[in-house]
Amino acid sequence: MIELNETHDPALRSWVTSANLPGCDFPIQNLPFGVFSLGNEDKPRIGVAIGDRIFDIAAARFRNLFQGLALEAAMACEQDALNDLMNLGREHAGALRLALSRLLRTEAGDASVAAECLVPMADATMHLPARIANYTDFYTSIHHATNAGKMVRPENPLLSNFRSLPVAYHGRASTISVSGTPCIRPHGQSLPSGATEAVYGPTRKLDYELEVGIFIGRGNALGRPIPIGQAEQHVFGLCLFNDWSARDVQRWESQPLGPFLGKSFLSSVSPWVVTMDALAPFRSAAADRGVDAPMLLPNLDCPANRVSGAVDIALEARIQTARMREEGIAAHPVSHPNFVDQYWTIAQMVAHHTENGCRLMPGDLLGSGTVSGRRADQLGCLLELTRDASRPLELPGGEQRTYLEDGDDIIFRAHCRRDGFVAIGFGECVGRVVPALT
Repeated sequence: MIELNETHDPALRSWVTSANLPGCDFPIQNLPFGVFSLGNEDKPRIGVAIGDRIFDIAAARFRNLFQGLALEAAMACEQDALNDLMNLGREHAGALRLALSRLLRTEAGDASVAAECLVPMADATMHLPARIANYTDFYTSIHHATNAGKMVRPENPLLSNFRSLPVAYHGRASTISVSGTPCIRPHGQSLPSGATEAVYGPTRKLDYELEVGIFIGRGNALGRPIPIGQAEQHVFGLCLFNDWSARDVQRWESQPLGPFLGKSFLSSVSPWVVTMDALAPFRSAAADRGVDAPMLLPNLDCPANRVSGAVDIALEARIQTARMREEGIAAHPVSHPNFVDQYWTIAQMVAHHTENGCRLMPGDLLGSGTVSGRRADQLGCLLELTRDASRPLELPGGEQRTYLEDGDDIIFRAHCRRDGFVAIGFGECVGRVVPALT
């Protein structure tokens, strides 16, 4: 596990004054990585978020502001994606993070040269953080699995393998897009309630899934499993992830195999990747498995994972309809789960994914699966919140939702908070539903 160091010091302040404001997602204790551009002709490049600014790493290297491992890491940032930096491993990324922290803190001395590397975040266009060759979506919330299972198997909602291994399926990497990309209502086959024959058309049960995205750093060789005790050394960082879902299409096609067209039309990621180093102060014990859970097999168990395998991330999903925007009504919060409650940890996902020798590559993305908790306000999708449209969700202004309608905005946010440390955020993952193509 990651040790705390000077970058986590709650007393640190930055000469970028916006980074010191209460409620700022990107204080100096965070420093997430992302890919941005300025103007239509500008080549995307790598930066870190600090307050309401972006620190351009290539510009800083040009000004000779790095040395040692940090310099090697900065040279890997002279690309249009984070893959090369991810491939260097956690030691290099940590050295660059430390160097950036020292450059951006108030006691840095003369900050005039470093200040030349700042870009207003409002002027930037954000891009996918990495070239994503492979995407795997897990199913790691026992609450989500149980709630969803009750709708199709009320007598046996939780399948027997759930508590023995992290269930997953391989998804479609080509449709993963950066936050802000519109969600075009997809077409597909479905079997309406009471019907005996399938129909084709736009989905009538468009849903979001509030998830955490996990970016792989250094990969593994083909045929070489990653031991659970080393798994987090292969993780670069986390982001917010919306795994948009067409529930009617998904239910009809998932017989007997798993998700396909009901999931592959769009998945959205937030643009800033919060590193595992930044998350070190917010680690927690793995979730309680229950007294009747099967014993973990050795490849999914180690002392460090039991003690601090979870990450305490408070998530939030909000909905704002077209009418709410017109009437000036703010986006309405509908769910507040916490990632700490996931039954399976990040290390267990990585270890399980590679136990057969599967090769992971830098920039590969893992989805956590819907993050849901025990309470009604902790359910991470409309399938659960509305019990598959049987209990409409009440919104401000008198509107209701069972599933998403055209014009709806979905906004995800997340924060880590713990006494004695500065809170950090993930920014936003946003998407608007637009009508199906004709």
